[in-house]
Amino acid sequence: MPDERDRPPAGPFTIRGAVMHTPCLGGLERHQDAALEVAADGAVAALHPAGSEGFAAAVAAAARAGTLLALSPAHTLIPGFVDLHVHAPQWPQAGRALDLPLERWLQQYTFPLESRYADLDFARAVYDDLVGCLLANGTTSAVYFATIHEAPSLELARVCLRAGQRAFVGLVAMDDAAECPDFYRNADAAQAIAATRRHIDGVRDLPGNEAGLVRPIITPRFIPACTDALLHGLGRLAQETGCLVQTHCSESDWEHGFVAARTGRSDTASLDGFGLLRRHSILAHGNLIGDDDMDLIAGSGAAIAHCPISNVFFSDAVFPLHKALQRGLLVGLGTDLAGGYSPSVLDNARQAVLSARLLASGVDPDRDRSMRGQGDAARIGFREAFWLATAGGGDALGLPVGRFTQGSRFDAILLDADAPGSNIRLHPGESDDDRLQALFGATRANMAGVWVDGRRVAGTRA
Repeated sequence: MPDERDRPPAGPFTIRGAVMHTPCLGGLERHQDAALEVAADGAVAALHPAGSEGFAAAVAAAARAGTLLALSPAHTLIPGFVDLHVHAPQWPQAGRALDLPLERWLQQYTFPLESRYADLDFARAVYDDLVGCLLANGTTSAVYFATIHEAPSLELARVCLRAGQRAFVGLVAMDDAAECPDFYRNADAAQAIAATRRHIDGVRDLPGNEAGLVRPIITPRFIPACTDALLHGLGRLAQETGCLVQTHCSESDWEHGFVAARTGRSDTASLDGFGLLRRHSILAHGNLIGDDDMDLIAGSGAAIAHCPISNVFFSDAVFPLHKALQRGLLVGLGTDLAGGYSPSVLDNARQAVLSARLLASGVDPDRDRSMRGQGDAARIGFREAFWLATAGGGDALGLPVGRFTQGSRFDAILLDADAPGSNIRLHPGESDDDRLQALFGATRANMAGVWVDGRRVAGTRA
């Protein structure tokens, strides 16, 4: 993988061609021909639709400077994808053992695998492969759980920085001897908190990371794996350092019930009591949160990482996505590797539409049609799913990504409908929504170019 310092600088350059993004929830902006100017610092300088003031001048200036990238009719420029929930060390087990309930899957497969990351060479090889794969699938921003091992977790941050991926990397904290195996847990709360502090400093001080492309994130695995002392300590550390927090919340009946029995409160209320429900805290799953939980999350400014593929296997419930959005919660998408089998955020965007449709319509054929589901109000559409995969994820993290508005970072994907192996067929004169739905058929083969902060970091073709 090339060194980050060997990568060519960001703009200025201008891309001319078809551009599509969802600047707000439910809003779709598509231009069949536009000029998108990228500034020298990697920010979006301007978006000029054809025929607007500034379009012709922007194209002419870039052509004279030799910095014009002209797209073909088969190309569409879209924002990069944001993955709010990735278990980086679980990459080798993706798609495996998904027949087990969550608590057995963790004890029999996941914890033994994660314990292997004490081997730095093993960790480096896996993380190199994973980050390259995610970038090739258009994931320009990722939020990672690493493991409890300090040096390998810092290495994941180095890999992301070297590859040019925007990332949050968390050293996992888990110290409860009753729920964590002897071979894989922190010695105690004090050790886990001190290790987290060192990780925060280490990521922030990485050479070449002065702009904060890669950031630390405080990562209690989930309440069942952590003592109260650890959870309170990490809450205080978040307050002190200003770091974001990530954890799991009400993923399954087992987790949800475990926390209620231990604390006498919901997972959400418990996290709030530990000081971990903060602005832009990322709560993975949230399948079983209630109305009071939603109010707490919305009021705190925390966000849900909706993981629709892994939820099918481990939640036994469908996250009420439409309801959460209507109540003002910040929501983005997560692949939840390896609870989710696919490294593609777009796969999860498709599944988000399907899961919401199933919640709306119901699935039990023995029930009358009118009694099967929650009704059409539970549905979401492709516009909403695309927003979740891009701008929604950026908003969850408080990052200016996922849109092509002035001042946003130029994190982008160039989709090529004519790429070898493409499943996409485009037709002239299609409506905006038809074109968007057609592009939902994109796969890794269609990712002709991927940019982060104005630098091209992946893609099948120039």
